[in-house]
Amino acid sequence: MSSILIVGSVAFDTLHLPTGSYPRVLGGAAVYASLAASRFAKSAIVGVAGRDFPSDVIAMLESHGIDARGVEIVDGESFHWEGRYTDDLLHRDTLRTDLNVLASFDPKIPESLRTPKLIMLGNMVPALQLAVLDRTSGPRFVVTDTMNFWIDSQRADLDKVLLRTDLLVINEEEAWQLSGERHIGRVARALLAMGPKGVVVKRGEYGAMLFHEDRVFSAPGFPLDVVIDPTGAGDAFAGGLIGYLSAAGKTDHDTLRNAVIHGSAIASFCVQGVSTQRLENLTKDELESRIRAFDELIRFRHEA
Repeated sequence: MSSILIVGSVAFDTLHLPTGSYPRVLGGAAVYASLAASRFAKSAIVGVAGRDFPSDVIAMLESHGIDARGVEIVDGESFHWEGRYTDDLLHRDTLRTDLNVLASFDPKIPESLRTPKLIMLGNMVPALQLAVLDRTSGPRFVVTDTMNFWIDSQRADLDKVLLRTDLLVINEEEAWQLSGERHIGRVARALLAMGPKGVVVKRGEYGAMLFHEDRVFSAPGFPLDVVIDPTGAGDAFAGGLIGYLSAAGKTDHDTLRNAVIHGSAIASFCVQGVSTQRLENLTKDELESRIRAFDELIRFRHEA
């Protein structure tokens, strides 16, 4: 039985990158997150896909120990997003968003998956995030993601989700938007006042900051020589984080700090391949080596 339930999009992406164009490659928040989490613990994924979704993708997920029984295949086409990145990969423009079967998504959670110890609510309509919480039970640690569109258009439901959230994982621009603040200290205080017990602000190549129990932890971005595709890095970060929490069996502050580093390590690999390619073939030795490198990156000796 999986202790992690990950709910979110299962998708195809068409990517226009400096290295070329890649039509209809595997994507979706739940896919990236579950592959990242699988490096530490077993997880289950809930999402919806169309009849165009290849069966070998489900087999690939299952080969990584991911319970994919919650991926519903329905008539129609799968969610599809198309985007073009700038040459420096720091910005992207959305060219096309086809919700397709995702437009009528109603999370169907198998009975055996309704008492998870940890839940990741991927970026989706806040009403669906609430439905997932209502359809699961028992003590659980809830990690929530959201985006600018829901902050603007679905704020009332999002506020309800935040009241039931243990850890909000959000990128910096969306943190500014949600909080109405700009300086990071005031941003964090405003977000924590909305209900989450902790907040992680993702800052792209500059790393991530954890605010929890009146304590702050700043994890650097890993210095990479080659970045190919940033799509899904934030979802991989969240998946790695929740996977580590599951493996540790704890959610105290020090464990959350370690989880941020492990999530950052996973995300640093994600950007080094197109789509989920790098997450699929990541080895245990590579990951452990990267985590040791993070340790060297942040360690220092205080001399009075």
